[in-house]
Amino acid sequence: MPEPLEGMIVIEMTIAVQGPAAGLYLRDMGAEVIKVEPPMGDASRYTRGRQNDTPAGTMAPQYVAVNRGKRSICVDQKTDAGAKVIQSLLATADVFLTNYRESALQKMGLGFDDLHVQYPNLVYASVNGFGPQGPDANKAMLDGVAAARGGLVHNTGYPDREPSLAGAIVIDTAGAMQLALGIMTALLARERHGIGQRVQTSALGTALWLQQWELTHVAMTGAKLSRTGNHHPNIRGFYGVYQTSDSGAIMLAQVMDQQGWDSLCIFADILELSLDPRFQTSGQRMGEGISEEDSVEVRRVLKGAFALKTTRQWVDFLYTQPEIIWERVRDWHEVLEDEQNLANDYLTSVQVPGSGETRTVGNLIRLSETPGSEKGDPPALGEANEEILTQLGIGETERREIETHATRVREETLKELRAFAELAAQK
Repeated sequence: MPEPLEGMIVIEMTIAVQGPAAGLYLRDMGAEVIKVEPPMGDASRYTRGRQNDTPAGTMAPQYVAVNRGKRSICVDQKTDAGAKVIQSLLATADVFLTNYRESALQKMGLGFDDLHVQYPNLVYASVNGFGPQGPDANKAMLDGVAAARGGLVHNTGYPDREPSLAGAIVIDTAGAMQLALGIMTALLARERHGIGQRVQTSALGTALWLQQWELTHVAMTGAKLSRTGNHHPNIRGFYGVYQTSDSGAIMLAQVMDQQGWDSLCIFADILELSLDPRFQTSGQRMGEGISEEDSVEVRRVLKGAFALKTTRQWVDFLYTQPEIIWERVRDWHEVLEDEQNLANDYLTSVQVPGSGETRTVGNLIRLSETPGSEKGDPPALGEANEEILTQLGIGETERREIETHATRVREETLKELRAFAELAAQK
């Protein structure tokens, strides 16, 4: 059965998550994705994170997560030989995908204007931190700073504490979704109109896209919304997270009908809420027409009620109530074992040298007639050099020179890093 992007070639020059995760989607949908890496490789190969006891030199989880199934070639883009390889790859490509800085791309002759003249059918997809225009167009970005600039951090956490980061790099990952969507749109446009074009998005733009409702509400009303801890800044009523007696937590979102509301109030021994005229409709229970004081009260009552029963008791009851929208709060270990994720094949397994088999997020998009699929393990640095460079017509002597140069640069860089570490230790 054919896959949606079968036969398409993507040349990827990316680091970290926002760029690579977009390439991962294209790979799952059938495209061949060739990741061009510098001599040291994508720096996320070495991002070990916390509590990582895998052997030294093991490929890092961040790289594993967003690069499975790709091919890796290792060339120094700053050399004539490396530039020749990249140009040869682009001559065969449908998509050039990058999150390198614009200034670096221009120096390498890989700016959009240059490539569009050479390869008019090429889809040129780039993503950065703060958008292609404006005074901060070239400002460095990591996920948290885009979340801060876009307002998400300010509205996360408790009102009497400092603002909080989200518990995952949601801007980087959602930015990859935006970039992949833009690429797919440009490929469709090329199919219909016969020309390639530039696709641009940014982490800041993604932060705004994730908050469309909240930002529009503030723009329309002038509201001064503030963070509300376990509740949403723009939703009155009980919508929020409540702790149970055994330190579990339940997200209670909505009760759709009166029978469900009565059942909840009976189970929680809060019959006064069942008869309270302020909470008799689903709209009221989502905060429509009630005051801030009403919200504070219903949250206080439910907080006390949830704290009197165990997580198991609440889960057993709530599963009998189809009109109550709720979920148990799960940690990441539980997510990896969740029966829903397993039933829907949302997780996949890859082999990581030095660590063995591990699970990661798989292909989440299901197409009935041309489905995509996971394509295998994350690549070792430069694993495809011999095969791909040979296919490009690069001779053996030049291939050896490219490999020798990359090895020398790696060794020199590692030597410098060790010397720096020793000097820091002495201080």
